[in-house]
Amino acid sequence: MKLSVVMIRTLLFFLILCSIIRSKAEDGYRLWLRYERITNVSLLKNYTRQLTSVHIGKLSPTIQVAVEELQLAIKSMLVKELALTAQVQSGTLLLGTPASTPVIQAMNISEKLRNTGPEGYLIMSTAWNGKKVIVITANTDKGVLYGVFHFIRLIQTQQDISDLNISSAPKIKLRLLNHWDNLDRTVERGYAGFSIWDWHKLPDFIDPRYKDYARANASIGINGTVLTNVNANAWVLTPHYLEKVAALANVFRPYGIRVYLTARFSAPTEIGGLPTADPLNPDVQQWWNKKVREIYNLIPDFGGFLVKANSEGQPGPQNFGRTHAEGANMLARALAPFNGVVMWRAFVYDDKIPDDRAKQAFNEFKPLDGAFLPNVLVQVKNGPIDFQPREPFHPLFGAMPATPLMMEFQITQEYTGFSTHLVYLANQFKECLSSDTYARGEGSTVARVIDGSLHNYPITGMAGVANIGTDRNWTGHHFGQANWYAFGRLAWNHELTAMSVAEEWIRMTFTNELHVVNTIKKLMDSSWETTVNYMTPLGLHHIMGWNHHYGPAPWIQDKHRADWTSVYYHRADEKGLGFDRTPSGSNAVSQYTQRVSEKFGSRLNCPEKFLLWFHHVGWTEQLSSGKTLWEELCLAYYRGAAEVKQMLETWSTLQGKIDDDRYEHVRTMLSIQHKEAIWWRNACVLYFQTFSKMEIPAHLEKPDKPLSYYMQLEFPYAPGIKPKW
Repeated sequence: MKLSVVMIRTLLFFLILCSIIRSKAEDGYRLWLRYERITNVSLLKNYTRQLTSVHIGKLSPTIQVAVEELQLAIKSMLVKELALTAQVQSGTLLLGTPASTPVIQAMNISEKLRNTGPEGYLIMSTAWNGKKVIVITANTDKGVLYGVFHFIRLIQTQQDISDLNISSAPKIKLRLLNHWDNLDRTVERGYAGFSIWDWHKLPDFIDPRYKDYARANASIGINGTVLTNVNANAWVLTPHYLEKVAALANVFRPYGIRVYLTARFSAPTEIGGLPTADPLNPDVQQWWNKKVREIYNLIPDFGGFLVKANSEGQPGPQNFGRTHAEGANMLARALAPFNGVVMWRAFVYDDKIPDDRAKQAFNEFKPLDGAFLPNVLVQVKNGPIDFQPREPFHPLFGAMPATPLMMEFQITQEYTGFSTHLVYLANQFKECLSSDTYARGEGSTVARVIDGSLHNYPITGMAGVANIGTDRNWTGHHFGQANWYAFGRLAWNHELTAMSVAEEWIRMTFTNELHVVNTIKKLMDSSWETTVNYMTPLGLHHIMGWNHHYGPAPWIQDKHRADWTSVYYHRADEKGLGFDRTPSGSNAVSQYTQRVSEKFGSRLNCPEKFLLWFHHVGWTEQLSSGKTLWEELCLAYYRGAAEVKQMLETWSTLQGKIDDDRYEHVRTMLSIQHKEAIWWRNACVLYFQTFSKMEIPAHLEKPDKPLSYYMQLEFPYAPGIKPKW
């Protein structure tokens, strides 16, 4: 049969349309909420048989979005729509709280819900009047929404739903993203485009991306977002911008997400017309009280303020001879009537203090333990310097039993290769969380500090510096999504393993095909350790490029402050390498509990992954392998670069098993990562060789360019650097 011209054109149009749809569908925009159709016939039949309809009680905005998400997922994955029914039948999904849904109330499950709190949930297979049903219930609508996302995840990852008995509640109360987004839409340390907040078009134009952002965060339990950079701009507190913030809050509210803002401490003088911002000045206090009331009139569920004060030139209470506690408490009093909180960052250091920068936060905050009001949390970075590829846990954890400490992780990869390096950070997060502070004996982990179980904190929190931008795939690198996902899952339950979280993400983002899942898991599992090897092995730290932090630059020196140079941290000389933080050096080890201090302070007992963080080690000194420091340093750098090559080769085996667009994107990024790992290897080994005066081990290939080549490289347009015109 001959095809007519019209038929041929129609067929061609259809093929082109399918190509366009496929291209759009696999650009990464849908994140882990792809909801791909289940092609396994038996599994599809099983799910379809068990899910016929959905029954809800009172419809609230949050229950509405929960039902919408459930219908979207079921329609996409099972190619069917759940009927909304008033009659419970076999296969009905019961959705709601006991208070809003009479059928669930009649099941008398209040006792089971007692331990789930305001955000936890139950997912149960049960029977109602002889009919088999699945119940997703909670004490609040927000909990129901989280339960719905969990249920959807079960189907996405192709789990058995025939006999469910799941109870889940978050271990940490405040689970926040910190956006370092500026009002001009640039993002400090952001590598995925510009800020997604289009301040110019708000409040009237609501970008659909805002809703998708809320969906993604709710799906992993994130319940708050700090919209603006910690290097704050006071203008966000003006009425013009607060109306825009309120518009975003309206989008996020049904998804259980509260908005927070960074408060610039000098706002009373910059936008309030006052001559001072002294926190003990009555006029200043009154100004903040009035400003907070103004915010809550627009945003009734406003979360509170995040503050960076007296750090890196930012204004703060010390400008007026006041303490961090006096500054934080002034804001806390203004927020307290509205149940708002202050998150006061402990990232403070001063170049006028001639002491180890790693010690400064502890020195400033430890004496203030117990001086903060109950609605203040001190937000502490995972390590004592600044989000390095690997750091020991911050000594403040466990040291402030009377002050709620919240964790600050960095999801954006400022020091781990930006958005061109595949680095799964869940392993880094877990290493910190599982570290034992010994604050109350063995088992006093960092996780138990921040979840409140160690010191009975009244409020708890975990924050992640976001890696989100206007790039179509949100995070620049497709695998950057995994770090956003992992942060949320671990903030909900820090007892999850890094690999169980990775497997969830892979199955939801790429495929459930077991070989592919295991291949990608293996690649992700090794990626962080690989990065540490080719960047900062054996406890080295802060040897990245000047200001922009792009690439290696261990030679940086003679800047306007010593602790913004590389030589300050590695202390290389003709004798050896490393920062002596033992009693013979800065004695930073003394800030840890005795058990930890003795371990880190002992040259023999210090874990070699932190060796050069705490010790200045001789070039010819033997390590546990029997090799010298110089040999081990070279081997680590070369091993890291070789491992990236292996990552690239491993990924190449997945061609044809991953959609072409994302496969090629990741392959290209891994090629860049391999090239830059070699750059790191060569530049660092050649530089440190000028001190060791020793040959690179004979079996290792020699760098093809001299050290001078690497030292003269400049990157005026690296992300974060302003053009010089």
